[in-house]
Amino acid sequence: MKKITLLLCLVAYVASAQVQNYDVGEVVDDFTVTDIHGVEHNLYDYHAQGKYVWLDFFFDTCGPCQQTTPIFNEFYDKYGCGMGDVVCISINDGSDGDQEVIDFENTYGGPFNHAPAVSADGGAGAVDINFGVNAYPTYCLIGPDNKLVVKDIWPLSGVETFEASFPTGFEPPVMACSLGVTDSSSFDFAVYPTVSNGNVTISLNEEVGSEITIYNVSGQRVFNGDYDSRTVQLDLNVSTGTYFVSIASEIGSATKTIIVK
Repeated sequence: MKKITLLLCLVAYVASAQVQNYDVGEVVDDFTVTDIHGVEHNLYDYHAQGKYVWLDFFFDTCGPCQQTTPIFNEFYDKYGCGMGDVVCISINDGSDGDQEVIDFENTYGGPFNHAPAVSADGGAGAVDINFGVNAYPTYCLIGPDNKLVVKDIWPLSGVETFEASFPTGFEPPVMACSLGVTDSSSFDFAVYPTVSNGNVTISLNEEVGSEITIYNVSGQRVFNGDYDSRTVQLDLNVSTGTYFVSIASEIGSATKTIIVK
C-alpha cells in the first residue's frame, strides 16, 4: 500500500520521528537531487559555500506534513530563499512523483516562496532511505562540515522552532523575499512573464537608477547590471530552474521570483 494511514503516521512519529541512520556529529553522505522545477541540488556543494542545510522529509497525504510545510516555507522565505546562509530542501519519501508534489505544494505550501521540493522522480527516495527516516515529517539540520547538527526538529510552533536550531554563533540575516519590499514600502517592480525561456521584462514603478542582480537557488549570482531606465528587457542565458530577481535603488530594494524553462 502506497501510504500508511494518518493514525499510523502519528503513532510512528511519536515513537521514532527522527533521522535513524546518523547520530549528531556524524558525517552524512553526499547526495544530488533534482527538484520539481528541474533544478539540481548537491548537498556538499551547499556546504562548500558555508551554508547550513535544513531537510524536510514528507509525503503528500501525511497530515502533520500538510500542517507544518507552510512553516518550513516561511522559514525558507524569511532567510532569503537560499540566497543567504540558510538552505531548505523538502525531500519526499519516494512515494510521490513530480505532479503529486506540485499539487501538495500548491495546496499546503502556504503564501510564502516555497522551498525546493524533490519527488521520487528527482531522487528523493534514495535520500530518504539513506537517512533512515521512517516517520513523517522529520526535519533535520546539517552543517557546512557535512555533519548532522540536529536529527529531529520538533514539535514546530512556528519559524522560531527552526531558529532555535541555529548553532551557537550562527546568526544569518533576515532576507525575506516573498513580499518583494525589503527596506522601503515605496519601491516595487514588476517582472514578466514569471515563467519564460529567459526573456523577461522588468518594469519599475518609477524611473530611478537601479542595480539588478539575479541569483539561482544556490545563492550564486548569475547576472548583474546597472540601469537608469524604468523598463529593462533581459535575455538570460541560464539553465532551467528558479531564480530570484533582486533590485536595489536609492529609494529601496525588492526581490521577486521567476522560473526559466
